[in-house]
Amino acid sequence: MPAFRDSDHDVLGRAILAYAEHRLALHPVPLDAPRTEAELDADVGETITADGIGGLPALNLFTRKLAPACLSTDHPRYLSFIPCAPSDSAAMFDLVVGASSIYAGSWLEGAGAVYAENQALRWIADLAGLPARAGGVFVSGGTIGNLSALVAARHTARAKRPESRPFRIAATEFAHSSVVSAADVMDAEVVGVPVDADFRMDAQALRTAIIDTGPESFFAVVATCGTTNFGVVDDLAAVAAVCREFGLWFHVDGAYGGAGLAAPSVRHLYAGIEAADSFIVDPHKWLFAPFDCCALIYREPELARAAHTQRAGYLDVLTEAAEWNPADYSIGLTRRARGLPFWFSLATHGTAAYTEAIEHTLQITRFAAQAINERDHLELVREPDLSVVVFRRVGWEPADYHAWSDRLLADQLGFVVPTTYAGQTLARFAIVNPDTSAADIEAILDTMA
Repeated sequence: MPAFRDSDHDVLGRAILAYAEHRLALHPVPLDAPRTEAELDADVGETITADGIGGLPALNLFTRKLAPACLSTDHPRYLSFIPCAPSDSAAMFDLVVGASSIYAGSWLEGAGAVYAENQALRWIADLAGLPARAGGVFVSGGTIGNLSALVAARHTARAKRPESRPFRIAATEFAHSSVVSAADVMDAEVVGVPVDADFRMDAQALRTAIIDTGPESFFAVVATCGTTNFGVVDDLAAVAAVCREFGLWFHVDGAYGGAGLAAPSVRHLYAGIEAADSFIVDPHKWLFAPFDCCALIYREPELARAAHTQRAGYLDVLTEAAEWNPADYSIGLTRRARGLPFWFSLATHGTAAYTEAIEHTLQITRFAAQAINERDHLELVREPDLSVVVFRRVGWEPADYHAWSDRLLADQLGFVVPTTYAGQTLARFAIVNPDTSAADIEAILDTMA
């Protein structure tokens, strides 16, 4: 008998499928809550042994002990960070991807998967107005997406200006933390750009920062469409104009907010994105795909290929071929077909359903802003651009926000952690789940009376 083929193989398979079917049928799913390591030690104990505990006991441990100690990011009242609320079809197809053992780093090994992923990437590129030659790859998340794009940007700049060795990136304080992390990995420097009164990158301040610091030292500007803390969309057209003036790579981080491109009610906010040299959006955030899935798209994919293709004798059969190999366009060689669940959901439901779902979350966001404005004890910090709402409870200190957040989770009413800005502690909703309702918002706001 093969080492990993147990006697309960068929029974275990049916049990796993039954659990998945049950979990997908729950609406809403349980919110659940974390437990301490000591609690898990006492309740679960050691699970890795020389002889194994068996598939069904291991599944039972997961379903009864481990899973309930994990928050459900697809719960309609999980409104912290940026939630993940995959469509049922995308979540179901993730089972297929896991069971299929597809290597999706090359066309030779995963042509069907790569073909399907590229169609999903094409839909996103078309939403952004990028040219037909644009293309890219699905990576694990915004951190790798931003890093890969910036590696391509620096490689391109140094190829054009080898004598100057550019090493600087321009971004605002609202840029995602992964931009600073990417700079650290690359041994690059982030030059801060002031924002205007609406928290958007100030294009004139960007121009001044580039001139004062030295244009020859820059290789990229990072703008954001949908900042994580406030959901702000930068003035992309104005930033693009500055990039053109100085010949700099224009990268747009839309990890959260890029999904709004599919919503006619906010599409005007993205004017200028069509000028981007690279662009990311995470379908696992606001495009209803499961973890982990970030779409990274380049205007000129050959520039990214020049930066990322790995060379080795055993890879010649891939690197010397004409076909599209996703591993050539980002950090990393090994990759699962992480874009397939997103593709499957798009193919199943159609793009109009995506527009409808995103518009619904925007409507709930507008309802939340109005409900906050109607309560004397609450104050909206900023009118939302997209689906993030930041507000304050008049008279509360930081400890009050944290105690309120803890009570919400303890009562299984919701998961809403506070945020901070300019030394203030504030409340924040991130609304990306199409199952989140006006009643959900009302129920949470009522607890702040």
